Amino acid sequence: MTDNSQTEDFPNPQTQYDSPWKDVLERYFEDFMLFFFPQAHLRIDWTKKPEFLDKELLSVVGDAEIGTRFADKLVKVYRISGEENWILIHVEIQSQEEANFSLRMYTYNYRIYDKYQKFVVSLAILGDDNPNWRPSQFNSQLFGCGISFRFPVIKLLDYEQRLSELEQSRNPFATVVMAHLQAKATTSDRTERKQQKLILVKRLYELGFERDSIIVLFKFIDWMMTLPANLAQEFWQEYSSFEESKRMQYVTSVERIGIEKGTRKGLLQGIDTCLQLKFGAMQSELFEEISQIQDIKQLETILTALKTVNTVEKLREIYQPITE
Repeated sequence: MTDNSQTEDFPNPQTQYDSPWKDVLERYFEDFMLFFFPQAHLRIDWTKKPEFLDKELLSVVGDAEIGTRFADKLVKVYRISGEENWILIHVEIQSQEEANFSLRMYTYNYRIYDKYQKFVVSLAILGDDNPNWRPSQFNSQLFGCGISFRFPVIKLLDYEQRLSELEQSRNPFATVVMAHLQAKATTSDRTERKQQKLILVKRLYELGFERDSIIVLFKFIDWMMTLPANLAQEFWQEYSSFEESKRMQYVTSVERIGIEKGTRKGLLQGIDTCLQLKFGAMQSELFEEISQIQDIKQLETILTALKTVNTVEKLREIYQPITE
């Protein structure tokens, strides 16, 4: 077997919540294929609406290793021509290096094929930080019997060299990629992150996106580019002034609350998952303490810390449990 990927002792906790990625994939799947896989896009009949098979995917691969990923989707689409009227596309958006990633892609592919007896196209989007990690095949050979499985891979880091192209594109996934790259680039400079976040949001208006699209993409940007409470307040104040200058109010106070709640909910979901993996029986008690924290930055710090802390005592040093 060949797979050149690497692994770590515990999965990156910041990738355990994936709702915004799934939201943009479902809403803009045709744009996703056009942006990342244009040749495949040409061979799909887009007059027939894609069908998302989330429950079916879970039933097929639910007992396979989850790994460190942002999202995965199984989509039923129709071909423009060919003997098979419809096929399945499995999309995996991977957050960081994983030792058995290629094996998992192969496992998912054959399990899905075994269930449906339809051609399965496996596609991977890699959002990790290592430019050299590019798993794209799984091979196994013994006694003259062999398996060779290849799948297309998109490396988000490669778009760092194509920023001007991204800035000019009206494809929603240009915004998604820019938010991803800026989130990584501003990890240690949250003031700069606030500025870049404003630039990305303003760009949605400048490119003439409709209100519904602005809300969806705003949600993704906010999820990717979290800010501490003081900078978040500054961001919303500057954003409100911008909307007033444009004489339009797309993100109302209700939507703002929804966006903020969505980000907090996602962080708590990630924390809950990591607590279960690391502390087992203590999970409920710890989560009850942590879930009372409202500050997004503090929750993000806890989620990041769960990657390395190994004791309850060390975890509790990071926050102050709320007690009666």
